[in-house]
Amino acid sequence: MLLARYQHEYIEAGCDEAGRGCLAGPVFAAAVILPRDFNHSLLNDSKLIHEEVRYALRAEIEEKAIAHAVAWCDNLEIDEINILNASFLAMHRAIDKLLCIPQYLIIDGNRFNKYRDIPHACIVKGDSKYFSIAAASILAKTYRDDYMKQIALEHPEYEWQSNKGYPTISHRKMVMERGHTPYHRKTFRITDPELVEL
Repeated sequence: MLLARYQHEYIEAGCDEAGRGCLAGPVFAAAVILPRDFNHSLLNDSKLIHEEVRYALRAEIEEKAIAHAVAWCDNLEIDEINILNASFLAMHRAIDKLLCIPQYLIIDGNRFNKYRDIPHACIVKGDSKYFSIAAASILAKTYRDDYMKQIALEHPEYEWQSNKGYPTISHRKMVMERGHTPYHRKTFRITDPELVEL
């Protein structure tokens, strides 16, 4: 069972990202502030939830959240500042967009670049421990998936509508055969497609 709060004194926002390990497309991040008594039996790490359920949860999160926001860093920014810093910057941009200013941040993972003077806690596997991080996981994942489906229409041969830019065997093989598109992260290494799928 996920927990509603990491601490009980301050207004708390959960943050997570999606698309960090992809070869193409932006990294998306979300920040979510939920009511103190929020509870949902299906909400969990977005990777553990079927796509149809993720989208149903997105609608419910957006309806019930005190505040929520989604932002991203594109592939050019990722190549310039590296994926770790781009993930943190996307989270900062999402926090910037919140209509309610949080007083405490809980971040999925073990590292984070401090946001202004707001205290934070990094929580490994936080998206399977706290509702607000799980909610951020759902928003970041679904909005990124929507984006990848949209740009897949421009480059259907890379199958982004299904692989979402992740390094599947077929995606890596296509990059090796046809090269990068304007959406690819050029600093990401393309390994031999005959290797076991990542």
